Amino acid sequence: MANLDEIYNTRILELAGGISRTDRLTDPDGSATGHSKLCGSTVTVDVKLEDGRVSDYGQSVKACLLGQASASVMGREIIGSTPEELRRVGREMRAMLKEGAPPPAGRWADLAVLEPVRNYKARHASTLLVFDAVEKALDDAEVQTTADIPAGR
Repeated sequence: MANLDEIYNTRILELAGGISRTDRLTDPDGSATGHSKLCGSTVTVDVKLEDGRVSDYGQSVKACLLGQASASVMGREIIGSTPEELRRVGREMRAMLKEGAPPPAGRWADLAVLEPVRNYKARHASTLLVFDAVEKALDDAEVQTTADIPAGR
């Protein structure tokens, strides 16, 4: 089992200290908030979509180091991602923590630093908050897009 030093390591501290895109969007296509009742962490995100990809993103992160580290990677990598890619990364993170699956790869590979969290179920929710919020914001954006399409199309 991982010890707490493995979870709260230097790389997590670096990621948590480097959160980007911390300004909320004024005209998002979708917004959502994720909240962990266990630790009190809250992450609110805004997404803007263009041509089937995220074109802008904003986030307000009031979370523990693990939630901040996840949000940091999200803020850095989300622009240009498709909704399908973001949902896949969320599934991979959940599987990594809950089922022992490998961490996301490619440009999302920094999320592997959170792999030791799998041994601490109480920390899963805060680690996954940004993924939950992004997926809800994408759902919200899809509802908004559908509502904007005139009837008969």
